[in-house]
Amino acid sequence: MIVLDYPLLLLLPLSFAAMAAAAWLGAWLAARTPTDAIDTRDDFNVILAATLTLLGLIIGFTFSMALTRYDQRKNLEEEEANAIGTEYVRADFLPAGAAEKTRALLRDYTSERIRFYGTRDDATLREIGERTTKLQAELWAAVRDPAMSQRDPVSALVVSGMNDVLNSQGYTQAAWWNRIPLAAWILMVAMAICANFMVGRNAKNPKRELKLLLVLPFVVAIAFFLIADIDAPHAGVIRIVPQNLNALAPSLR
Repeated sequence: MIVLDYPLLLLLPLSFAAMAAAAWLGAWLAARTPTDAIDTRDDFNVILAATLTLLGLIIGFTFSMALTRYDQRKNLEEEEANAIGTEYVRADFLPAGAAEKTRALLRDYTSERIRFYGTRDDATLREIGERTTKLQAELWAAVRDPAMSQRDPVSALVVSGMNDVLNSQGYTQAAWWNRIPLAAWILMVAMAICANFMVGRNAKNPKRELKLLLVLPFVVAIAFFLIADIDAPHAGVIRIVPQNLNALAPSLR
């Protein structure tokens, strides 16, 4: 969903506007309901407190989901850098020509992986993906041919290291695709709108409390923004910095 890909530009103002409108609608209804007609205020307050508590729990649970995915992406970036660095060293076991070719390919491959983490544009990401796939095929061919001609444990070690390099990229890509389900967002936003409506409906002096009713929508919108920002790897303000790959790249040169 495009709104979740741009949390600062789209999700924050839209969610705030929707919840503020719900709160004001509740206040508008409260202003037109005679005070003596609300004879179940205590029960309503209990339901309101339960709704707000449940909303807080769901927001906290969703934030935990986003944070877990963020930590997973960071860990996979570290594993990817370790796999590339290990295979670069293991290239010494290859014949001279194949070793030099493998190292050159690994340097180019590392540069593409760094670009992957720093790119926001979809067209550039597709170009990086195509380039990465091509380099992976060339890397596999660079170690496959020597291993086929010289079947020994040392060659198997080099092939195993290259397999780790290729697999680590796949795990990273899967982690970047693994985001909070859209259905969870819909349910959470619906509950937030309902809670804000109930807060507005419970206002004792709706005309004086209109500005105060903006506090809860603003706070919840900030929470939504933070969750979506952490959960949007390429579009958010909080992003994964490939510090391990950046540290590795100079040593490969």
